[in-house]
Amino acid sequence: MLRAFSAAHGLADPTFRELETRGSAIGRIDGKDVVNFGSYDYLGFNADPRPAAAAIAAVRLYGVSASASRLTAGQRPIHRSLERKLARHYGVDDALSFVSGHGTNVSVIPTLVGKNDVIIYDSHIHNSASVGASLSGASLRSFAHNDLSALEMILEENTSGYRAALVIVEGHYSMDGDVPDLARLVELKRKYGFWLMVDEAHGLGCIGTTGKGVRELYGLRGTDIDIWMGTLSKTLGSTGGYVAGSNALIDIIKYEAPGSVYSVALAPALAAAADCSLDLLEAEPERVARLQDRGRLFLDCARMHDLDTGHSVGSSIVPVMTGNPILAVAASQSLLERGINALPIGFPGVPVNAARLRFFLTAEHSEDQIRFAVAETAKVLAQLRNSPVAELMRAIGPKLT
Repeated sequence: MLRAFSAAHGLADPTFRELETRGSAIGRIDGKDVVNFGSYDYLGFNADPRPAAAAIAAVRLYGVSASASRLTAGQRPIHRSLERKLARHYGVDDALSFVSGHGTNVSVIPTLVGKNDVIIYDSHIHNSASVGASLSGASLRSFAHNDLSALEMILEENTSGYRAALVIVEGHYSMDGDVPDLARLVELKRKYGFWLMVDEAHGLGCIGTTGKGVRELYGLRGTDIDIWMGTLSKTLGSTGGYVAGSNALIDIIKYEAPGSVYSVALAPALAAAADCSLDLLEAEPERVARLQDRGRLFLDCARMHDLDTGHSVGSSIVPVMTGNPILAVAASQSLLERGINALPIGFPGVPVNAARLRFFLTAEHSEDQIRFAVAETAKVLAQLRNSPVAELMRAIGPKLT
């Protein structure tokens, strides 16, 4: 429906835009350089020559592909190097890498829970976790986003009838840029005895003083959480996923999770790039500080221009709420014409009337780029609300609901 309305009113399809260069603060679209807020390269490692050099060296040593499952064909030393560093990052025993972040949740969650268990998850959890939960066969319950009182009510009513309960949250929510109250979640875990899984795909390198994620923000130990999950494609500038936790957890996943047993291992070059990026994250915490400074600047500028940024904490993810998806699509096109790449997010990624422009910030963005982007976003939204697009918004709104 959105595509049909957009086409009828001359709005370009914002999906599958071709970025002709790497995903840095500046990108090239249709031959023109734009300020890029559409890529995950939060700390600039994708543009850093050191992870690239590590990847090239790995290709020369191991080849392009790992060729087979590690269970059946063995592993490369770079896999274990990366996993040991991930475990150290979280302060836990061990970790295991996968070829896909999405596939990690889809594979791991059904391995750990089944039909005699219950999964309770935040309503804003990523699709990969909700798909994994559905495939598990466990009973499913969700609670309103970050409403831990609602979670406790569900725990009181549901946990006694099941073998085990798994609670899933994100450490830094990908659509809203906010964080959970992890300290209270740990208190609830101790009270009710559930397993706690935290998806740190967007938390690693972005949250906490040195980028150790939401546990660092609350001063918690890594072992306070049962299952850490994350991806290599955001801060670490690579591709793939991982799980970190106790030796027992990783042993079960190694030998039982389909994504470990039946899938090819992570390409050595991708493992090497992520391995190097983890070293750089530890050695250069000033990148984290710079990213968070840029996030705070974006929020400050947005407030000056009366833009709604929801509950973002002002790190790597800041939404500008539009409500109506047509407004988000039209604004994204207008911004691209002004040299800014910021993509619209609508249903099903977010609720129907909670569309937004989503800005991914990086340590590589300059203060001037952020001020320019926020000011132009405010101008574009004001103009569109007083243009023919407003009529389209009124027409499509009732149809969407």
